Amino acid sequence: MKIAIIGIGTVGSAVATAVKNTGFVHEIVLFDKDAVRARAAAEDLGHAASFAFDVKINAVSNYRGIRGSDIVIISAGANQKLGETRTDLLNKNVEVIKDVVPRVMANVDAKKVKIIVVTNPLDVLVMLTQKISKLPVGRVIGTGTMLDSARLRTILSRHLSVSTQSICANVLGEHGDSSVIDWNSIFIGGIKLDDFCRQTKISLPITTRNTISHRVHNAAYEIIKGRGATWDGIGAAVSDLLRCIINDEKRVLTVSCASGTGNKFIALSLPRIIGADGVLNTLTPKLNSMDSTLLRKSVKIIRKNFDSIGK
Repeated sequence: MKIAIIGIGTVGSAVATAVKNTGFVHEIVLFDKDAVRARAAAEDLGHAASFAFDVKINAVSNYRGIRGSDIVIISAGANQKLGETRTDLLNKNVEVIKDVVPRVMANVDAKKVKIIVVTNPLDVLVMLTQKISKLPVGRVIGTGTMLDSARLRTILSRHLSVSTQSICANVLGEHGDSSVIDWNSIFIGGIKLDDFCRQTKISLPITTRNTISHRVHNAAYEIIKGRGATWDGIGAAVSDLLRCIINDEKRVLTVSCASGTGNKFIALSLPRIIGADGVLNTLTPKLNSMDSTLLRKSVKIIRKNFDSIGK
């Protein structure tokens, strides 16, 4: 399995490390316009690989170097800075995608390649990537709310004193400020959240739920404030998605994928079955009325941002 990573900044480097650590990849190509940075990253990662899995790691600054890649991960673009929303990155990163995707497609096999989009604002860029690449929608995948959902599970784990591995909880919609927690579908060890709280005598009133929602929505901003950027979480999310594809695991992940045509063309995160061919199926959760309304608002925001870029 050969993987190409486009853009070796802070996020791209973290993604490369996480992908290397899966042990499922035999070759990683690091592409960056800055050839010196790409070579330095490849050297450093190559040294690290000697302690674990035997992975061939190459640095390139010409798109010909990604030929033969089975999966291309796009992490190029401006990163979110303190005080910025993901949407603030829209115009900068639309131009990046318009430049990168045609060059990628000229050097890969369109019959089999899958593209994973990491760059923000993610859902809009998934839509744009799919339009430019003309790949089947199931083979253009954004990491979506995988990380948001992980943040939710982590916060719930601490409040409920139970392992994240026992929590099924999803964040849906935009990977951004309008994302929606699907409170109706949260299960702890197969038991609905409200029943779990009753049995364990743990209080989870609406005020606490609102606080949890706020913390999920603001997690990235808090990390950026203290660290300058987020990278470990998204690196882990990409490697988990990659593992699911490579092993044809058919697990359900909240990834972003485009669907529909015309004015109904949209990409957002929903529970989707992921396998060797990418997105195999999309599941429709049964939301309560409030969350259903919030999800519709999230869809409108994504669509409005997509319409604003002028394709």
